[in-house]
Amino acid sequence: MNVQVAQRPLPAPANASKLATADCDIHPQRSSDKALHPYLEQRWLEHMQTFGARPRQAYQKGPAYPKGQPNASRRDAYPPEGGRQGSSLSFMQKQLLDQNNCVLGILNPTGDNGQSYQNREFGAAVCHAMNEWVLHEWLEPEPRLKGSIVVPFEDADAAVAELEKYAANPHFAQVLMLSRTSEPPGQKRYWKLYEAAAAAGLPVGVHAFGFGGYPVSGSGWPSYYIEDMVGHAQSSQAFLTSMVIEGVFERIPNFQLVLIEAGFAWLPSLSWRLDKIWNRLRVETPHLKRPPSEYIHESVWLTTQPMEEPAKREHVLDAIDWIGWDRLLFATDYPHWDYDDPDMVLPMPLPEQKRRDFFLNNAAKLYKQG
Repeated sequence: MNVQVAQRPLPAPANASKLATADCDIHPQRSSDKALHPYLEQRWLEHMQTFGARPRQAYQKGPAYPKGQPNASRRDAYPPEGGRQGSSLSFMQKQLLDQNNCVLGILNPTGDNGQSYQNREFGAAVCHAMNEWVLHEWLEPEPRLKGSIVVPFEDADAAVAELEKYAANPHFAQVLMLSRTSEPPGQKRYWKLYEAAAAAGLPVGVHAFGFGGYPVSGSGWPSYYIEDMVGHAQSSQAFLTSMVIEGVFERIPNFQLVLIEAGFAWLPSLSWRLDKIWNRLRVETPHLKRPPSEYIHESVWLTTQPMEEPAKREHVLDAIDWIGWDRLLFATDYPHWDYDDPDMVLPMPLPEQKRRDFFLNNAAKLYKQG
């Protein structure tokens, strides 16, 4: 929290003796469908009531989660006062921030946030309402939390305009996109947004999911929820490949990318393959001055949830060693059912400094909060 991470002039959490953590993927939920109404213009309230919200994916009708997991959330995350899981700041403070000695939490308001609407003007209005709701209901009351600016990324001009409304606001720490875009995200139609984020010194966080209007596999709609879940990593790999090969990292100095909730152990093999093929086909991409893996090492971070769990748990350390311990950002994915507990997430004891970097310092440095 700016100087606060170092000085920590915050209310002492219940477990202040625990290692301080930064949680880089927390999902605030609205207590009701009317939570955004105070932040929407009357014309959009009437539009919502008359037409509803149409995603760019006609197949999608409500959450894709199994009915046994409402909103894909932990059953113990229902607030005592009622409402949806993750909808109560006071309960989140007790169950997550205090319990985990979390001194920095990044809010990623995904779900029905306007980014995947077919009507882009309406979507932009909902994105703005989400930012206002997060700012006033979550960030201003709780100094440990920082927000991700929700932008209508399929409309670059509107996305830049929304980013610029909050770029100088210290309550926000990054820009939020989703991994399933309507076109490969490295293409020029998105560059204005990346340039604006880099100019503002804000990383672009790309959260798994989204509805770009196409099936989540290369050959149609999957039959099972598990296929969709596994597809998070595949969509993030495709996202990163497009960003590298189209030259976003080469063309936009200081651009920073965070891949959220898609795992990370796939990154070494993807990078090796990119380097191998680029070495043979580099004539096709003269705009790339270095091997793809060098851009990735320099400009890409990944959140740790869902943490990889090989049969021999220590094998995950091999992947982390290649990626770099300074590239990983601890995350819980609260309040979702596959939440990662900081007490159990690492497979074996580590040197104290490495643990501090993993759980806090990497995030504090990236988000300029220390």
